[in-house]
Amino acid sequence: MRSSRTSSIPRTNHNFILLCLLGAFLAVGALSLLLGPEPIPPLEVLKGFFDPADTIAGRIVLYVRLPRTLAGLLAGAALACAGVIVQLVLSNPLAAPSTIGVNSGAGLAAALCCALMPANLAAVPFAAFLGAFLGAVTVLAIAEGTGASRLTLVLAGLAISGIFSAGVDAILTFVPESLNGYSDFRIGGLDGVSLAQLRPAAILILPALALAMLLHNELDILSLGREQAQALGLNARVLRLLALGLASVLAGAAVSFCGLIGFVGLMVPHMMRRLAGEECGPLLPACALGGGAVLCGCDLLSRLIFAPYELPVGIIMSLLGGPFFIWLLLRQRGGRHRG
Repeated sequence: MRSSRTSSIPRTNHNFILLCLLGAFLAVGALSLLLGPEPIPPLEVLKGFFDPADTIAGRIVLYVRLPRTLAGLLAGAALACAGVIVQLVLSNPLAAPSTIGVNSGAGLAAALCCALMPANLAAVPFAAFLGAFLGAVTVLAIAEGTGASRLTLVLAGLAISGIFSAGVDAILTFVPESLNGYSDFRIGGLDGVSLAQLRPAAILILPALALAMLLHNELDILSLGREQAQALGLNARVLRLLALGLASVLAGAAVSFCGLIGFVGLMVPHMMRRLAGEECGPLLPACALGGGAVLCGCDLLSRLIFAPYELPVGIIMSLLGGPFFIWLLLRQRGGRHRG
């Protein structure tokens, strides 16, 4: 996972790259508020924040576009950072929340929570975290118990995802009303997200992002391997569980309001490594900013391409992520044969 090329990127370049990514993050967020089937002028958008009841445009901005924009930025940042953490912990560039059972575990727990406590929206992100953590720990146990190859780990993750998806289908069979609009949840989308859904998820995501960035040195050491981490005085097992816990919080909380959106946690970390290098200090904030910009930007495209109709953003991410995953898989096989 490490390379001498990426570790030699000057700190000034890191700062410039992060500043550019911040600009892209803010610009995409602003465009998401302004554009849609019916564009809204900037002054009307600003007026909507201060007096939303004054105009229809103001109500659209405050109650439809603002929650959707925040959801895209927050979920993109969370899924991208969860992806890079999972890749570091498993030493596997093919790993991502959507490919190793983390997303589907969160989906199963969210469905179970909705079936048992349908009136308690605030409990869904916490239940999704537990389900995501169960999926992540299961994959980690497979990795440690079998010494599985990179491809075997991905196949095991897909098998676990299938088991969790079957569990969701069973819940829906017995409690059909547990997840209203489950097809939208399974595909993944941001339409209909409310601020009430975002608040409990944000309470989990923002501290988890901050803690992950504070632990960047430890994550760098962990990525060198268990033996070297222990030689440097770190408890590798505890740190791996903590890192997986953080990734599970991030992915589970995001899944609780955006559904099973895939490939953000796979594509964005690889894109950001090209820009920011392998060191977690600049890589994690780059993934947070880049992930938010990518997901929010794709959601904006989903509103504009077929306007006034919408294509769920999960479909766009799958159309982009599927070929990317195949390319990455072939690249890994090619690298192994060349070695």
